[in-house]
Amino acid sequence: MSTATYTVTGMTCGHCVGSVKEEVGQVAGVTAVDVDLKTGQVTVTSERPVDDAEITAAVEEAGYEVKV
Repeated sequence: MSTATYTVTGMTCGHCVGSVKEEVGQVAGVTAVDVDLKTGQVTVTSERPVDDAEITAAVEEAGYEVKV
């Protein structure tokens, strides 16, 4: 089991949280996605380490950005 945390910018509501959870949850190997709207923290749990680029692409697909 692997866990990684990212900071996502641009989220302002529950719909934003849902969009990020849905897109990131579709990345192969991801088993759980926890999003904290207040801090912008997105915690991704996966079966194996997932490439950061895959998570970033999923967040961007949802319409938001990963803060580097």
